[in-house]
Amino acid sequence: MFRSIALTAFLALIICSCGRASQQSATTQAAKPHQPPSVIQQQTPPPSQPDTTTQQTEVQQASAAQEKGEDEPEDDPRAARGDSGLERLAQMPADQQLPAGKWKPGVNYDPLVPAQPTTVGPGKVEVVEVFWLGCPHCAALEPYIQSWLKNKPSYIEFVRVPVMWGPAHRAHAHLFYTIAALNRQDLVQKAFDAIQNQHQMLFAQSDDDTLKAQVAWATSNGIKADDYTKAYNSFSVNSNLQRAEQLTQRYHVEGVPLIVINGKYTTDVAKANGQGPLIQLIDDLAAAEHKH
Repeated sequence: MFRSIALTAFLALIICSCGRASQQSATTQAAKPHQPPSVIQQQTPPPSQPDTTTQQTEVQQASAAQEKGEDEPEDDPRAARGDSGLERLAQMPADQQLPAGKWKPGVNYDPLVPAQPTTVGPGKVEVVEVFWLGCPHCAALEPYIQSWLKNKPSYIEFVRVPVMWGPAHRAHAHLFYTIAALNRQDLVQKAFDAIQNQHQMLFAQSDDDTLKAQVAWATSNGIKADDYTKAYNSFSVNSNLQRAEQLTQRYHVEGVPLIVINGKYTTDVAKANGQGPLIQLIDDLAAAEHKH
């Protein structure tokens, strides 16, 4: 009984924040009292500024939809690389900036320095979503992603990469890649729902217990226990987990959901000022990449 209560409490903790700074071991998190998520809270503008209320509220809502991790130190080499990339963008002719006049580099999107290789063929543009099944903000973005996938340009290839920060994230990444290996992508939304709304962690304090929990969930969704276990332990799933670990580092992921366009640019809900504008920004950056 005590273990069940402790694990339930831990679930509440792991879904509170989608920022890098909140990631600790299962034992440490379970022992700590509940901490509020490190998000930007909405504040009501002063009565003396009624004309800015709508604009401020929209920006605050967008910021709260992308939880950030720890601030980078001033001497962080990644910041220097980003500044260098922005300088190069600023020096480009106006008609080559992405796209001219509508979105601002360093405000709505950032260059990824160094740029990373993609997995798509010639004439294609890769759009990656780095996410976590335990992140409520990723779940909130999901309907927008699904609607966009039905109408996106054919040259865009969408790839999901689960973030690999700590034990809970790795367990949920293992779940994601296992159901993908079983060709059950329809279960991604159910996994979001199970973890965040039904209080099924699908993660435990040992690898064996994690597998048992995921097998029980999988069988309740029509997957045979042996099939799930075989896929879970497969070479392809383990290879995908290794690649996700590498990309988490290469993309400098400090918060999710994070969008990476063609290995060159990163953006998120806060930078785009909302889920809807984020989809427009993805399309515009991808279109600019497709023209080059």
